[in-house]
Amino acid sequence: MGNSGGSLKKHIETAQKTGALNFTEKGLEKFPPELVQVTGSLRNLDLSSNKMATLPANIGAFKLLKNLNVAKNRIKEIPQGIENLIKLEMLNLSFNHISALPPSINKLKSLKEVNLSNNSLTEFPLGFSGLKHLNSINLAKNKITKVPDGVEGIEATEIILNENQISSLSASIAKCPRLKTLRLEENCLALDAVPSQLFTESSVSLLSVEGNLFDAKSLDSVPGYEKYMERYTAVKRKLD
Repeated sequence: MGNSGGSLKKHIETAQKTGALNFTEKGLEKFPPELVQVTGSLRNLDLSSNKMATLPANIGAFKLLKNLNVAKNRIKEIPQGIENLIKLEMLNLSFNHISALPPSINKLKSLKEVNLSNNSLTEFPLGFSGLKHLNSINLAKNKITKVPDGVEGIEATEIILNENQISSLSASIAKCPRLKTLRLEENCLALDAVPSQLFTESSVSLLSVEGNLFDAKSLDSVPGYEKYMERYTAVKRKLD
């Protein structure tokens, strides 16, 4: 850690009182073992913009953690122990090298916001299914090629999938119970890959598909488009 050791000590002393520790852009190459001193009090932890390649196996020891930000590191894997962060509400893993998530991710029952943008995911992470408080899941700029059956278990109100390689979209996405905003810009979708159920059966009121293999204006030829526009207009009117 070089010269950051003394500085970290001061941060830990503060964190013991405040429950928050912000240690960004310090050149950390590994998760600081000294943080074991605040496992019982830490609620907010920001270690973004460092050089960490891993998270510790005992990350779940921080049982009071509500916000975890390790964006802009070099993390490739998430340890199974993350399942013990049952109070976690905000998880920012963006700008890392993550290609898969552990099944235990579905134990994070308090999750509200997940940011996994700018990683190396090749499959849609169905592990977030059944999380009833999830509002937003950001999966932009990964290598996901399809949205599979089973996606109806995702209870987020917003799913962001911009700048992936998606060419297949399961009709079951229309069954996502709380989905209002679906962003699919800059993917590989043909017009006939957009299921009409999104328009006729879903609660989606904002569908963003610019930058795919068709002109977004041609969506109006998909059956049920008028029904979607009614939802879109109603929401826009409320916002205005």
